[in-house]
Amino acid sequence: MMDAMEDMNPTCRASVPPPALELRNVHLHRNGTEVIDKVNFRVERDQRWVILGANGSGKSSLMRIMALYDHPTSGTVDVLGHRLGQTDVRILRRSVGYVSAALADQLRPELAVIDVVRTAKFAALEPWWHRYDDADADRARFCLGQMGIKQFSDRMFGTLSSGEQQRVLLARSLMNDPAVVLLDEPSARLDLGGREQLVQALGALAIDAAAAPLVIVTHHVDEIPKGMTHVLMLAGGNELVSGPIDSTLTAESLSDCFGLSLALERRASGRFSAWARH
Repeated sequence: MMDAMEDMNPTCRASVPPPALELRNVHLHRNGTEVIDKVNFRVERDQRWVILGANGSGKSSLMRIMALYDHPTSGTVDVLGHRLGQTDVRILRRSVGYVSAALADQLRPELAVIDVVRTAKFAALEPWWHRYDDADADRARFCLGQMGIKQFSDRMFGTLSSGEQQRVLLARSLMNDPAVVLLDEPSARLDLGGREQLVQALGALAIDAAAAPLVIVTHHVDEIPKGMTHVLMLAGGNELVSGPIDSTLTAESLSDCFGLSLALERRASGRFSAWARH
């Protein structure tokens, strides 16, 4: 998909390739409220980003803009150098792997798991809207295999556990060999076991050098998988701080982000824990 997107415009064939995703001065005003205030965000092709922030900080709104489902009030959004508003969004959207709770709710529970995955080829929700061939089925099974759930290919989506469904949706996000994968609070509905299985799968994806760049939204540091390279922290719709996770995610920045004095620990496994200071 990345090569196909680049072929849409010869100017993309530069000696220095454009970033996978770039937002410049993105601002979102909705119902008299400043939801996002001039956020700048650039995702290179070898980066894995976490977006942290409290409820209401603008994380999900920013993610919907990056996933090309919402337009900002002002500012620009580019995927592989192709600008939202100047390119056919139906094609551009296929280069973005996107998982959200809203997407899961739109999928019919009776759909076969393999259909849930392969409908991503056309950014569709039902298989009868388009034609698929054997190569599409093989690609869908390969993506399911990456998530360790290939054996569920012929099961109905609604019969799976919440954790299994999330891994199906993650496989779906990989179907088109996307330019970037965006995950909006992927662990939100999971119990402890399901969350840990998903975080392990995300960790394997994050450390895969051949995988697409990854952006995960969360408000729990213990849900950050190993292998994430950068962090963007939001507060009240504003960019609080961003940069390499090793130097940027600190007890001080986390405390500022959530408005509470917090302690932060990074364990030997690479996972984080945080708690309120007494």
